[in-house]
Amino acid sequence: MVCNDSRSSGQEARLIYAVTLPLSTAIMLANLPIILGIAYSRQLRNPPGYFYLSLLLADVGMGVALPFIPWMALGRALRFSACLLVHVFPNFLFLAFVSNLLLVHYDRYASIASPLHRARSWLYRRHCLTLLAAWLLPLLFALMPAFGWNGREERGTNTTAPPGCGRPWPPGDSCCTYRSVFPTAFIYLEVYGLLVPAILAIAVMTGRVLWITRGQLRGIQRLERAVGDAGRHRRLELRYARCVAAVTLAFLACWMPYMVYMHVCMAFLHRRGEQGNTRAHTVLLCTGIAGMASVPLLLGLANKDYTDAARRLMGKLWHRRSRTHRQRNIDLWVFHS
Repeated sequence: MVCNDSRSSGQEARLIYAVTLPLSTAIMLANLPIILGIAYSRQLRNPPGYFYLSLLLADVGMGVALPFIPWMALGRALRFSACLLVHVFPNFLFLAFVSNLLLVHYDRYASIASPLHRARSWLYRRHCLTLLAAWLLPLLFALMPAFGWNGREERGTNTTAPPGCGRPWPPGDSCCTYRSVFPTAFIYLEVYGLLVPAILAIAVMTGRVLWITRGQLRGIQRLERAVGDAGRHRRLELRYARCVAAVTLAFLACWMPYMVYMHVCMAFLHRRGEQGNTRAHTVLLCTGIAGMASVPLLLGLANKDYTDAARRLMGKLWHRRSRTHRQRNIDLWVFHS
């Protein structure tokens, strides 16, 4: 991979900003009402509410990092300290999002699988330490390249422009790519040691919750059959089928684009001399991350406590604005009269 010339880098920059900035803005604005609603609701000041609030803040961080992530696969002339910053910071925000998402899914799973033991668990009683670990552990892992585990030695530091770079570099700069910061072993560890197990754990917990719900539904259906209410029995079956279909479609829509992109990138990692299609890379990456970023919003929409809190807050703000506007009109009318 080489640093791009000014013409191609300008085209790539326009494509990246055209795709990432609208998605980034939409992610941050969609999370803002729910964040404010949870922050101003006293009923949601409990460990599950704090876990979900932390996930929403991590989702906002994903929106902030999204415009920077596609640049990781492109070569730029940067000093190594700046190269570390533009790669480590987005990677930390991404890992923190995955960590908080796993925490929220586990909390939802524990509330259904073992509701009596959930309140006595260490994660629940020490929720501040749990939240600290959900952010601190991704930070420590993301900082490993800054602590010395990076590809600087194997890539080297060039002082002359490589092929394809259309202008001379300032002294001390090098071609900054993800290979300069993340060694191959680090990438494999992050993908197959952290991300893939986290996604599989989320899938297993979701499937387990559906299986437990199915067992509870069968118990309700036995009671319905005992009283002879066949219509309610069919309605429960239909509702469960819709729930399974919705969860399956949501999982596929949110996770499959990123998983496809991730495995495509791992395939290109073996071909060091080849460059992929930049446009396809940007579209696949942004589609995958946008799908992942929509998971917290779907979790919020599935819980009326969070949506009602946001709705009440928006109603209060709208009522206050309307009252201020009416009072201003009255004052103007009195002044002119």
